[in-house]
Amino acid sequence: MSTSVAPAHSGNERSGKLARFASPVALLALMWAVQFLDAILPGSFTGFGLRSWDFASLPGLVLGPLLHSGWPHLISNSLPFLILGCLVAVEGATRFWLVTAMVAIVGGAGTWLVNAPGTLTVGASGLVFGYFAYIVVRVFSPRPIAHRIAHALIALIVIALYGGSMLAGIVGVGAGISWQAHLFGAVGGVMSALMGAKRRTGRGA
Repeated sequence: MSTSVAPAHSGNERSGKLARFASPVALLALMWAVQFLDAILPGSFTGFGLRSWDFASLPGLVLGPLLHSGWPHLISNSLPFLILGCLVAVEGATRFWLVTAMVAIVGGAGTWLVNAPGTLTVGASGLVFGYFAYIVVRVFSPRPIAHRIAHALIALIVIALYGGSMLAGIVGVGAGISWQAHLFGAVGGVMSALMGAKRRTGRGA
């Protein structure tokens, strides 16, 4: 009788692949924890967001995406953030955090400059738009054809699911919604994808 034993490292490989999704999950959990504390503690954390043309509020580049104006705001951002964030994290935790940092900085800086002075901006929607743009644009990165096809299929699905709402979030927003954060977050996502493509070209990938 013959038996087969799976390589010992196969389980570690599977757990390692799943571990990369811990980053977007942890970031979303942090947003929920912050909102919970904001709900039970006196005052409001939203004052730590990004206030346009106020140099004292520049820490809001980092803090702003973690803060939300209320539970409906956070809930509406949570599912697209988790889905698109996990799609970015497929390329690894390092890639996820690099893209997140680029989107937060570019999106926040653009919002800070373009919004009317004193306008307060909070919420993760800028990250959502950045992840969306990154996923769509990375199709054009210099990878093997099989990877490009897989990325193209993912991008088509993402566009079908979120393309309409992304466009409406820039050109058809209502009062109190920052199209600037959406637009410049998307710009940050495009820049992340293009920079990643340039690095791969430089390595001869």
